[in-house]
Amino acid sequence: MGKSIFKGFAFSHLAAGFIAVLVGYTSSAAIIFQAANAAGASPAQVASWLWALGLGMGVTCIGLSLRYRSPVLTAWSTPGAALLATGLVGLTMSEAIGVFLFSSLLLTIAGASGWFERLMRHVPQSLAAAMLGGVLLRFGLDVFVTLPTQGWLIGLMLVFFLLSRHHLPRYAVPLTLLVGLAVAAAQGSLHPEVIHLELAQPLLMWPTFSLASLIGVGLPLFIVTMASQNVPGLAVLRANGYTTPVSPLVGWTGLTGVLLAPFGGFAFNLAAITAAICMSKDADADPAQRYRAAICAGGFYLVTGLLGATVASLFMAFPHALVLAIAGLALLGTIGNSLAAALHDEHERDAALLTFLGTASGLSLFGIGSAFWGLLLGLGAAWLRRR
Repeated sequence: MGKSIFKGFAFSHLAAGFIAVLVGYTSSAAIIFQAANAAGASPAQVASWLWALGLGMGVTCIGLSLRYRSPVLTAWSTPGAALLATGLVGLTMSEAIGVFLFSSLLLTIAGASGWFERLMRHVPQSLAAAMLGGVLLRFGLDVFVTLPTQGWLIGLMLVFFLLSRHHLPRYAVPLTLLVGLAVAAAQGSLHPEVIHLELAQPLLMWPTFSLASLIGVGLPLFIVTMASQNVPGLAVLRANGYTTPVSPLVGWTGLTGVLLAPFGGFAFNLAAITAAICMSKDADADPAQRYRAAICAGGFYLVTGLLGATVASLFMAFPHALVLAIAGLALLGTIGNSLAAALHDEHERDAALLTFLGTASGLSLFGIGSAFWGLLLGLGAAWLRRR
């Protein structure tokens, strides 16, 4: 069985997995450091956080993708980390660990009870696709936002991407990444001097619980993770045609958080943006084989966990414009497919358009991101139309 699993891996799976991890770390790793610093974490504790996050994401990506033969990509809660960056100020590290345990326990219950999946069954496919398109829109726009200041880098990557999409569609994204790295090296914008080798060591931190921290930080962390991460994460799966049962996914990611919270694993959930990279046609033309890209991403996450700060420094060596460009180009097909699915049914078009615009707006209320509010707006519009 093991041979039959691994003999089908291709370079496109490896490339999609790497780009997903690259985008995930470069887009939000800095927020993790801010959250850890807010709790007064020492360098050793920060390294333990990175170890726990990499291990948790790697194990869940590989395990869940193999179990369901679907590209299940998990991530840390980026909105949750942003919340912690302010919410943990004034708390001790042991209180922070108590908050992580409490929130992850709630996530586990949400998955085990099945209430989250029952609720999401009432979300029309067009609205899920519209929300996905809204979440990903800014990544597509970033390609052109950076074009005026990085003309040669972005321009050459864009031209090469369009040409390779015609002649070598399966390898368009990884080859474009190589071109971008070559151009960046020629321009002197790669910074290998910031890379340093350092293995992360897990550090057990005992929790303490206070009602104020659990209600004031733990409960909002749970709500933000569910609304801003698991909802769009499920939308990505459904928009790409995967009927993977979501309750076990939420339950297992929650349980992973319970186990790794004492080491700094503050929240694990379904990924949305990085998952879309592994679910695109560039990962594999056959949707049934795209789970291999998620497995590759899981492998890279395990490496990032073991190497800790080394990987963070590696990603810092890449020019920010290159990361923005490769993310936008990798998600181009997914954005197009999402818009096509969202606007296909004219009876749901208004609701889908409101969902798309609300999500793309970046609206944030009560610490909950625009994906939740955009979906809520679309559901309200759909309900009014049915009435």
